[in-house]
Amino acid sequence: QVPLVASGGGSVQAGGSLRLSCATSGDTVSTNCLGWVRQAPGKEREGVAVIDTADDTRYAESVKGRFTIFRDTAKNTLYLQLNSLKPEDTGTYYCADDRTGFAGSACVQAIDILPEVLVTGFQGTLVTVSS
Repeated sequence: QVPLVASGGGSVQAGGSLRLSCATSGDTVSTNCLGWVRQAPGKEREGVAVIDTADDTRYAESVKGRFTIFRDTAKNTLYLQLNSLKPEDTGTYYCADDRTGFAGSACVQAIDILPEVLVTGFQGTLVTVSS
């Protein structure tokens, strides 16, 4: 099993920034559709951002213009830059990949159902935004 280990979370005030990282191995970052999902306390997991192998990206409406997903293939690492954070961004963030090929070429179109089509890592990172 290829690990997907998210890190970089923390506690910030509204308006602050964080950069999340997702460490993986092998050629996962360069050969897979990758994404970030989050789970707020008491809520279902939701897709936040997705990037395909051609670097096409999609974002949930709630984070557009504030979050940026990108990857470093040399470091086998996926990132999520979080700017202008809001209290409603609070939650545990997980990275995910399309190792099963289920999403395929339509992965960026699947932003609204990302948790259902990508395989989510076991280790998330907690982001807490205070007002």
